[in-house]
Amino acid sequence: MVTVTAPAQTVPWWRRLGRPGIVAAILLGWIVFGTALHGRHTLSLAVSEQTALHDQFSSFYRWIDTNRYSNPFFTGFLEAVRSGIDALTTFLRELISQPSAGRPVPVIGWLGVVALATLAAYAFGNGRVAVLTAAGFVSLGLLGWWQESMDTLAQTLAAVGICLLVGIPLGVLVGLSRRAQQAVTPVLDVMQAMPPLVYLLPLTLFFLIGPTVAVITTIIFAAPPVIRLTALGVRRADAAAVEASRSLGSTRWQRLRTVRLPLARRTIVVGVNQTIMCALSMVTIAGIIGGPGLGAVIIGALSALDMNRMFTSGLAIVIIGVVLDRVTTAASERQRAGARPAAVRARRIVLIVGGAATLVAVYLSNTYLRFSVFPGGSPGGAIGDPLGNAAEAVSDWAKANLFVVTDAILKAVSYGLLNPLQGLLAQSPWYVVCAAILGLVWTIAGARSVVLAAVCLALLLASGLWEASMVTLTSALVATLIVVALGVLFGVVLAHNRRTDLVLRPVLDAAQVMPPFVYLVPVLGLFLPTRLTAIIAAVVFAAPVATKIVADGVRAVPATVVEAATASGSSRWQVIRKVELPMARHAIVLAANQGLIYVLSMVVIGGLVGGGALGYLVVAGLAQSDVRGKGLAAGIAIVVLAVLLDRVTQAAARRTEESAQHSAGAVT
Repeated sequence: MVTVTAPAQTVPWWRRLGRPGIVAAILLGWIVFGTALHGRHTLSLAVSEQTALHDQFSSFYRWIDTNRYSNPFFTGFLEAVRSGIDALTTFLRELISQPSAGRPVPVIGWLGVVALATLAAYAFGNGRVAVLTAAGFVSLGLLGWWQESMDTLAQTLAAVGICLLVGIPLGVLVGLSRRAQQAVTPVLDVMQAMPPLVYLLPLTLFFLIGPTVAVITTIIFAAPPVIRLTALGVRRADAAAVEASRSLGSTRWQRLRTVRLPLARRTIVVGVNQTIMCALSMVTIAGIIGGPGLGAVIIGALSALDMNRMFTSGLAIVIIGVVLDRVTTAASERQRAGARPAAVRARRIVLIVGGAATLVAVYLSNTYLRFSVFPGGSPGGAIGDPLGNAAEAVSDWAKANLFVVTDAILKAVSYGLLNPLQGLLAQSPWYVVCAAILGLVWTIAGARSVVLAAVCLALLLASGLWEASMVTLTSALVATLIVVALGVLFGVVLAHNRRTDLVLRPVLDAAQVMPPFVYLVPVLGLFLPTRLTAIIAAVVFAAPVATKIVADGVRAVPATVVEAATASGSSRWQVIRKVELPMARHAIVLAANQGLIYVLSMVVIGGLVGGGALGYLVVAGLAQSDVRGKGLAAGIAIVVLAVLLDRVTQAAARRTEESAQHSAGAVT
């Protein structure tokens, strides 16, 4: 093939600059004009001021409040949804945590729950996971939070069950259909990026405060990961295997069942894990609106600044998350690895004996009080108070001795990174910022993305919250860059080193499911209520998601390709840089996407600890009825930012990949 290059004089001058040159020119122009016009036309708006749009949103809230008990949509359809979810949640709670059928204890007491959980862990996983599960569930009682933990588990199981029942089939559809992907993806963006505290108010007006609203809120936030990752696994199934199945005369359903889904199993399990983690991370939010369990404990401890109770109840949530994560992951690995016939027979014997022992344990826990109520199960338990006191002592020591170091970090990040970027975004005239963003989008993502970017920018202007949106965008960009960097670094390490994976994965699980208020209390003592504190909260929550997705993508690279690169003399670093990371590009893009969405979902929490801007406005809208509409507008602005950044980054990734393929095809 012969490639003909046009003479240099016929190529426009901006084309000769190349993308990096154009990007640099746009940034330079932005800095020059932004500095010259600093502080002008920034469209600032005080917290107490509202626009006509905000007043209309407030009227919408008032309409819901007025028609809640008279409108057929509320009393019919929504009431049926509420009753169904309430029945499921009540059934699970009466089964393992709350008094049922006139009895002072649940149907299955602590001994039966431990036995059932251990048997399930062995059936779906292996012996080590079963031991971990037994130890984890017993530790919930030793911490003094058995009943609260079972309430949390019941609520989580209800939400996750509904998420998987709807999410996996929908994910398969999205993975097979381009049109379905285009229709569903914006909805998923809204579900994840809209801060839960924004839609809590209308949900409580629709469904009233209680466990039902907690489960619905959890479903909205936790369903997108399993849908996205199921779609990713189905979409990236080996084309050769699919084509071979088609050539053998298999139907589309047979190809899905025998080829695509088995190849996508590991990615789907990652999605299930992320849904579980998302559900558990909503425990604190659920506690705010009357949800049962550990979330209510944390909210009560937060109001009393009781670090002891916050730490031990947060640790109980982490234990539940780690156990559920290990069981699902072990299930995937066991099915993939297979086993020898002798091992299968031994496993069946263990399952039969374990099943009989579990039936006995369930009977004892249903019949005898000492096997139903965890002994010494009052708050504090056998190990709760010592651990809580130790955590409180460490927090106090850090605040007393590390302030000099953390203050230096705070000033370096604020003056060296956040202030300049925020000055460029929030203190430049709005028309300069719009022109620069559209120019950058055109350069890196293409002309089609410019239309979407223009619409998103217009919506931000119409919201009346332009300056607040730019301040939020500053923190989100910094946090996302940190999240992606950490995700790629640790994802590669976890994919290559099994021992490191075993050590770091519990830390990642803890970071993702530990309620932010638990670790934000000592962080606030170190960094004060500042933007950096909000960024730390977002990074701690989002980095584990990116890390797990990148690790899964690197592991999915075919071993034959890696072996071929190694045999050709490539070093380990060269294999990672030139083979594994390029082949895991889709997973890295998804990790960046999910990292961004998770960062923006923490904006409201950031608003509580010094992040300000849109997050603070959402909180103000919840606390003050006269600015409810402004709080809703702030939540919508967060979603618009998420859609803008998500679509632009994905379009840029596709354009880069197409350019790479075109360059490879031009080689003769």
